[in-house]
Order: sequence, then structure tokens, then C-alpha cells
Amino acid sequence: MPPGQDLAVKPLRIGVLGAARIAEASIVAPARLTGTRLVAVAARDRTRAEAFAVTHDVERVLDSYADVLADPEVEAVYNPLANGLHGPWNLAAVAAGKHVLTEKPSASDADEAREVRDAAARAGVIVMEAFHYLYHPVTRRLLEVLASGEIGELQRVEVDMMIPAPADTDPRWSFPLAGGALMDVGCYGLHLHRALAPWAGGEPYLTGADGAERAGHPGVDEWVDAELEFPGGATGTMRCSMAADDIRMTARLVGSRGEVSAFNFVLPHRDDRVLVTVDGVERLEELGRRPSYAYQLEAFTAAVRDGAPLPTGADDAVTTAELIDACYEAAGFDLRPRTRL
Repeated sequence: MPPGQDLAVKPLRIGVLGAARIAEASIVAPARLTGTRLVAVAARDRTRAEAFAVTHDVERVLDSYADVLADPEVEAVYNPLANGLHGPWNLAAVAAGKHVLTEKPSASDADEAREVRDAAARAGVIVMEAFHYLYHPVTRRLLEVLASGEIGELQRVEVDMMIPAPADTDPRWSFPLAGGALMDVGCYGLHLHRALAPWAGGEPYLTGADGAERAGHPGVDEWVDAELEFPGGATGTMRCSMAADDIRMTARLVGSRGEVSAFNFVLPHRDDRVLVTVDGVERLEELGRRPSYAYQLEAFTAAVRDGAPLPTGADDAVTTAELIDACYEAAGFDLRPRTRL
């Protein structure tokens, strides 16, 4: 029996939209770890879908995304398509009565996120935005240390989200497909700030933002820096870039007595260390390399099967989208355009 699988829980039956590179880490490996069934896949190029199915043991290949949504054996859909295709295909999946695990961000802007939320509520299905980091013991430990009072009252939050530049033809550089550094990596930093709200007097709000456009890609942000503040008085900084020298995904929470930091809170399977410093004394903790995506899939299954609470559901996605939109506007960028199917 795969770790984490309960024989009393019927395996979730998932259909995959597209053969995206991220899918191997984000849904294929977690499905194997949790006993989840990948029953169908479709891609724009059927040969790519066939190769994906053979490589990753997907049960069958269908001709189109619409066929995946129409398949009666598919009860949930995983959507790893380009950002601009998240919203419309999430809406289509909800209309077909399917639960949805969607890559972040769940929509191109806050208005579209509200449409997805409202449609899911009417249909009685679950939409989960894939902020997988939140379900891993590394992030849970950050929150536990803060909640315990060990580092005192929260005063400052610093989050860096940096990756090397994707190829110039990558859809993450496409404005029509809702690309940009904030959409791809910065959203994690904003979401972590939001996760701290229970210990900071409420949701953070934006006090300023700056950014720069990617050369040759009008309207697409290469980097964005955002300054935030919490109702309790703590301040925060989120820096993101899609043109860095290397990967940096760090989080630092500073309190009145000490601080706690994660070396890679988004990809903890690469580095699971958390450093706690209180009154000048350091303590290094290692929280485990099991992928955050596996914890996420277990949470999604529990929500679908048992109605378990879901902290990254459709309501949460709306609030995150509102903060993303506010950052773009403050930094002088247009909001990401919506895609019509």
C-alpha cells in the first residue's frame, strides 16, 4: 500500500489536461505515492498525450480536453495548462460537474477567479488552487513556530522567489497567456504572506510595488518587488524574478524575540531545513523530503471524499488574485488578459 493511502478511501480518478512538463512532479509522482488513478489524458497533439500516457501509466488517451471533461469515469480534473487557460478550462470542468485541482494562479485576474468560485459553489464541486507548499511540514513548521509565540510578535516578513530565465519561447513570457514573474513565482510569496494573517491581525495589504518588463515581451513582468503591511503592524517584502542567476525560494519571519527561516519553502524536497533563532540561539530542523505535491493530493482527496477543510479553495483563490491584481496595478502593468475558449 503506498504511504498515506487508506484502503477505506476509494482512489480518486483524475483526468489530466495537457502533457505539461510540470505534470510529472505535480501529479504523476504524487498519484503513485498516494494510490490515485490517472484515468485519462488529452493534449493538443495526440502523439504527445500518447507518449505521456505510456511513460506515466495513464490508463487511456482521449482526443481533446473536452473529451476528458465528458468522460464519466473522470471525477476530478488536474489543470496544468498555461496560465491564461486555467480560468476557462476550470470553468468548463466545473460546468461538467468535475472537481478541479488547478495550477496556480487559478485565473488570469480576480474577476475570473470570482466566476470560477461562484460556478463551483453553484455546481457543488471543489476547486483547489495548487499552492502545494502550504501542505508540507516545512511551511506547517513556520506557522507553528509563529503561532507558538516562540519568536514573539511578528514584525517582518521577507520572501524571495527567484528562478533562472525560461526560454524566450516559453508561454510564461506570453502576455496573452497571462505570463509574468508575478504570476509564475511571485504568487507563492504573496500567498505565504496571506497565510500569516491569523497571527498578524488580518490579511496583508499592498503599500507599494515596482517591476520591470521583459525585453521583447511587452506587458510581461521580468521581476516585481512588493511591499506589504499587516493590520497588526508587521511589514513584509516579496521579491520575485524570472531572470535570476539561480533558484532562490526563501522565507524569513522576524519576531520580537527571534526569527524562523525556510531555505526552500516551495520545493522542500530539495531542501527541507528550517532555522529557528531565539534570543541568539540557533536550532536547525529538517522536516522531511517527501514532496509537497503528495501532501497536496492527499488534502484534495480528503476534501473530495470527506469534505475536509481546504485552505486553498476557490474563496482563497479570489483573495490571492485580488492581491496579484493590486501588485500589477501598483507596479504600472496591465492586468493579465482573459482567454476565451
